Amino acid sequence: MKRSAPLLSAAAALLLLGADAARAQVPDLQPRAVVELFTSQGCSSCPPADALFVDLAKQRDIITLTLPVTYWDYLGWKDTLGKDSFAKRQKYYAKARGDGQVYTPQAVINGAAHVVGSDRGEIERASKDPPGGGFVAKLAVKEADGQLVVTLVPVGDVQERTAGVWVATTTKMVTVPIARGENQGKTVAYANVVRGMTRIGDWDGRPATVTAPLGVTQGPEVDSYVVLIQAERQGKSGVMPSTVLAAARGVDR
Repeated sequence: MKRSAPLLSAAAALLLLGADAARAQVPDLQPRAVVELFTSQGCSSCPPADALFVDLAKQRDIITLTLPVTYWDYLGWKDTLGKDSFAKRQKYYAKARGDGQVYTPQAVINGAAHVVGSDRGEIERASKDPPGGGFVAKLAVKEADGQLVVTLVPVGDVQERTAGVWVATTTKMVTVPIARGENQGKTVAYANVVRGMTRIGDWDGRPATVTAPLGVTQGPEVDSYVVLIQAERQGKSGVMPSTVLAAARGVDR
């Protein structure tokens, strides 16, 4: 079951997780997909999706991110993790797809396809056969001398030539007791909750190295981060996120 959202205003952002000193992470298994969950503590249909994403977060071949939205706050409970920017990001995805589908719980795979966020079968199907044929670059993430160093190596033909390099800071696990609203009395666990998104550079499809101060991977309650390469489109309200072209987890703490 899904719940459609009311109309929202627009604006965009993007993703990565947290780390510290001078180590490198070049995973043996490159992830095949990024799956973003748009959810809300005020949505009675969302707890099954939230529980599913706690389970999916254990898989190393996909990267899951939880982005709580705010448009159900009027129902009696203000989402303690929600951000307006996540609701705007969700709506931008719907505009880019051209279907206008904005609801909770919604899972967006590689910034391109969407399915109901509690439907494990559809999420696994879409992540095994991702839109556009999968990632077009491999990433290596390193921390050295107070810097985050991201190395990008294209694989195959990269058609997207306008892309941003993003860091999404996250908290691996958050448990929230909900006192009012449709989920009153429930305690819900959330995995890989996005705390913030910072754009650290551009990518034009060629081999490249992008650096940024390590501070972009840190923040209150942040214990992890993810690096995303995401195509961008110019819209009436500004730059909109589009297909995720590559992704990697940050250096383990």
